[in-house]
Amino acid sequence: MASSSIARVLSRQMHMSARRHALTKFSMPAMSPTMTEGGIASWKKAEGETFTAGDVLLEIETDKATIDVEAQDDGILAKIIAPDGSKNVAVGSPIAIMAEEGDDLSGAAQMASEPSATPPSPPKEESTPQPPKAEEAPKAAPSQAKPELAKGERIFASPIAKKIALERGIPLAQVKGTGPEGRIIREDIEKYQPPAAAASAVAATSSAPAASLPEYTDIPVTNMRRVIGSRLTQSKQELPHYYLTVQINMDKTMKLREVFNQTLGEKDKAAKLSVNDFILKAVACALNDVPEANSAWLGEVIRQYKKADISVAVATPTGLITPIVKDVGSKGLATISGEAKALAKKARDGKLAPQDYQGGTFTVSNLGMYDIEHFTAIINPPQSCILAVGTTKPTIVPAPEEDRGFKTVNMMKATLSSDHRTVDGAVAARWMTAFKGYLENPLTFML
Repeated sequence: MASSSIARVLSRQMHMSARRHALTKFSMPAMSPTMTEGGIASWKKAEGETFTAGDVLLEIETDKATIDVEAQDDGILAKIIAPDGSKNVAVGSPIAIMAEEGDDLSGAAQMASEPSATPPSPPKEESTPQPPKAEEAPKAAPSQAKPELAKGERIFASPIAKKIALERGIPLAQVKGTGPEGRIIREDIEKYQPPAAAASAVAATSSAPAASLPEYTDIPVTNMRRVIGSRLTQSKQELPHYYLTVQINMDKTMKLREVFNQTLGEKDKAAKLSVNDFILKAVACALNDVPEANSAWLGEVIRQYKKADISVAVATPTGLITPIVKDVGSKGLATISGEAKALAKKARDGKLAPQDYQGGTFTVSNLGMYDIEHFTAIINPPQSCILAVGTTKPTIVPAPEEDRGFKTVNMMKATLSSDHRTVDGAVAARWMTAFKGYLENPLTFML
């Protein structure tokens, strides 16, 4: 009798031990091939709440959109490690503890506090061993700015230090290096304080009244805004941009749009074609005529695409994003209009899936609705071109056939930014001529 009781106790202890080991850490998933970190927008399940396969567990904020993460199996959210609003969480880092039905959840908090084998971080800079006295230096105040180097003097910095400095807008010439032979390493960039910040910190601690500053609000940088800044800076610095501008007579396009909208309105009052729908179709037709512009620079090869997957720039509260209307050349204006509107709404709601914005062979950025006449856009690598479209406005032009010698037409300016590595000036000029021809004679869309 006693032996059977002991057996039952041991059985329960082994069962509980096994259950305790069934707790697992749930890591930050990679929502796209280029994602290295993300944020926790919100958890959709509370601690201790059960879920089934297909339930949305949380929303993750990536550099492009907010994406739902669904459960793959049934289980229980035992403990949340990264709460709502967490930023810059590395891919692979634990964000929660998961359990199964019947598991003992008492060990979840302890497991959450245990150090985990997080994904390897970028290797720290190699440096020669320093004497003990030198190791006390980091305990001092954060790295201070140094006088700028003489013009033309070489700056020694590690690759990761250069990358972080570029993303944060830190001038390397003002950073004091603590690496071998004064080399700037990652820690120097992390601890850098600009002279203005250091001066303001001293002023704040002093008893003398500080100079009054204008009122301001510091807005935290989102993942999307950080990536936009980094990539566009890199594009502008590394890609040899050049620009071509044409003026396009939009009279026939405006009249055809009016006719189409009247016809569509009889069937569906909500259906309405925009000028941008005609522009997307004209872009696709011109890319078919001049395929060299529908290309990408990949280093060793220039990839020329056979279909026009057009990225459309959409402004959202968190930054600019470019969802893609796929294979525009094979679609009619009504289909293009419907897909573009649906993608724009998903972009503004932060509900784009990775396949909605990854890829694209050519980009269109239209600021005409803001009454902007002319602007230039920055290329979205590895694409070769981006088209900047201005507003359509009445313009007086010479007209010898008219009694007055002039007439008023609806003119629109469009500027093509091209990567000179892939698209030569003559090629871009041929593309612009084709694009202009399609908009000035929009019935050719139907041919």
